[in-house]
Amino acid sequence: MSRLGVLGASIALMSTFGVATHLLIQQSPAPVTQEPTRVLLTWTADPARSATVTWRTDGAVESAVAQISVASADPRFANTAQTVNAVTETVALTENANASYHKVTFGDLQPETRYSYRVGDGKTWSEWFDFTTAAASGKPLTFIYFGDAQNAVKSMWSRVIRQASTDAPNADFMLHAGDLINIADADNEWGEWFYAGGWLHSTIPSIAVPGNHEYKGGQLSKFWKPQFEYPRNGVEGLEDTCFYIDVQGVRIIGMNSLEKRQEQAEWLEKVLSNNPNKWTMITFHYPMFSTAKGRDNKELRELWMPIIQKNQVDMVLQGHDHTYGRMNVPTGVSTQYAGTMYLVSVSGPKMYAVGDDAKSTMTRTAQNTQLYQIINVDGDLLTYKAYTAVGEVYDAFTLRKTPQGNRLTSAPGLPADRSGALSE
Repeated sequence: MSRLGVLGASIALMSTFGVATHLLIQQSPAPVTQEPTRVLLTWTADPARSATVTWRTDGAVESAVAQISVASADPRFANTAQTVNAVTETVALTENANASYHKVTFGDLQPETRYSYRVGDGKTWSEWFDFTTAAASGKPLTFIYFGDAQNAVKSMWSRVIRQASTDAPNADFMLHAGDLINIADADNEWGEWFYAGGWLHSTIPSIAVPGNHEYKGGQLSKFWKPQFEYPRNGVEGLEDTCFYIDVQGVRIIGMNSLEKRQEQAEWLEKVLSNNPNKWTMITFHYPMFSTAKGRDNKELRELWMPIIQKNQVDMVLQGHDHTYGRMNVPTGVSTQYAGTMYLVSVSGPKMYAVGDDAKSTMTRTAQNTQLYQIINVDGDLLTYKAYTAVGEVYDAFTLRKTPQGNRLTSAPGLPADRSGALSE
């Protein structure tokens, strides 16, 4: 038998016994590429007239740029796209390997306009992504609110964000209340977070605040700032973790419940007292009222809650406790008006048991349930719906804004409360 015949017989024999035939061929290492990855859309200025994009390349690139054009069905829009130079910084991945993170802010955009953009180095490009700028004034607004993703993000959180997108395909932004991942500087976990959201991260702006798992040894994750860019209008030293954004008649305030709490309290008072928007929502990680057993954030509650209540904030969106809970605290003027709604939720698979205090004081609770929330604001009406990971409505209510305060209407026919239905 010829050598060729012997080789063929050997391959056939190895295949018969389940040995991968490709092992016979020496594999070359994958070539190093400058493919843009982890493309994320955020806001650093007026959402009606600007947008910011960050992305990553492994290793250094000679240049980093983005191109943008008004979107069109005619593919020749790419020929007239504007090119914008990026700002680049290097982040160490390991002792011998770095990644380059790039940032571009697109300015002078038109409100309520669809744009296409791509990022790259001028030779190697991402695909074209589309997004739509916000309206310049109060128009209906829809966004998705996620509690902690944190663990098994690729395998378990991915289905939650995808189901949420199915139920709110035209969401104006996504809001993440901290603990997006589990280990602050674990690059693979951040990779899972971007994988799970995929192109949604590149086409729907994200508003995110850090949780305790974005910290290591008292330091914010080295990946946070290069990825999440927000307005520089917060407390000094808390850039990209303390800020506010006004979008279509709603003021969204992001706060960092891990650092400089007193400074943020003083800042929050100013931000709330000079607020021209009809609706106001705050997001931070540690909840004012804990839903999990054995937890309480008394110090934070005593510091921030009086300011929140005094200024009649509409909603506070929180995470951390890996359970679900809803309660409202009236302003004290009249119990017939809702006051501030305090929400705690979890979108990832890590679960805690609901505490007895939460069971007795909160209107709605759940444990062992992955959830996401869709919030719609339309004029004087706010509609809130919490969905399970399989797309079933678990909780819902509406707020109607009146001169005297918000009137609350709970949705009838909701499934039974799950605070004690499942084992701990």
